[in-house]
Amino acid sequence: MDNTSPLISVEELAASLAGEHPPVLLDIRFVLSAAGPTGASGADEYAAGHLPGAHFIDLEQVLAAPPGPPGNGGRHPLPDPEVLGAALRRAGVSADRPVVVYDAGPATAAARAWWVLRWAGHPAVRVLDGGFAAWQAAGLPVTDEVPDARGGAVGDFKPVPGQLATLDKDGAAELARTGLLLDSRAGERYRGEVEPLDPRAGHIPGAVSAPTFDNTTADGRFKPAAELAERFRALGADDHPVVGVYCGSGVTAAHNALALELAGYRTVLYPGSWSEWSSDPQRPAATGPERG
Repeated sequence: MDNTSPLISVEELAASLAGEHPPVLLDIRFVLSAAGPTGASGADEYAAGHLPGAHFIDLEQVLAAPPGPPGNGGRHPLPDPEVLGAALRRAGVSADRPVVVYDAGPATAAARAWWVLRWAGHPAVRVLDGGFAAWQAAGLPVTDEVPDARGGAVGDFKPVPGQLATLDKDGAAELARTGLLLDSRAGERYRGEVEPLDPRAGHIPGAVSAPTFDNTTADGRFKPAAELAERFRALGADDHPVVGVYCGSGVTAAHNALALELAGYRTVLYPGSWSEWSSDPQRPAATGPERG
């Protein structure tokens, strides 16, 4: 796997960590719906054991701003650059040092970190394929020792937001009408059969269902690029220069963005996603299996 891939294997990471210029490791473990509309931090799991040298980053405290008012921002708005930068610098993140992010697997939270760091201007971010589970399965070491981020380990990274394009509500509506907007949630939420988290059930009219977990194999690793390309080709990606992605609150949409990049497609993400759209009474909701 070459260094331009957004993924890194456990074998490649282990070799890199043993080298002269190891990457910064960020543990992004998080359970999206464990605590209702927001989620549950993986801090306890991190404390129990993590990759040696990894720093814990709380998705909701660092990689997202507090939820906005109804119809504005959604459940996981993009982070405050000052909060993001301070947390990343404490973890040793510098502009000239590669970063590897991981979660428990299959990279839903880690993909959010990958996307946010790139949006903030970091040039070298990769996701551990298979996450903590793959690392453990390979028999590689874990520790409960928390690294010291003081002194020379403090990084110098300063976010410059906006390095990746995003959609607002109007942009999402337009792309769903005239291009390709993929809904990353489970099919039953897209169809409007259930809605456990947000004000209304359904999907953005015209959006196409593309559940995130269809990107990975049973062990939480991403499918080969050729398989991902075939998946997105069948959804119409070849017919559009840029593919839009959204989900419930802008977290798992990043997983589809990563899969699309692996497959060779350009993407744009709607951070507010369904949590923002569905809480705006002026925005219509479609239901059923139709494509809009």
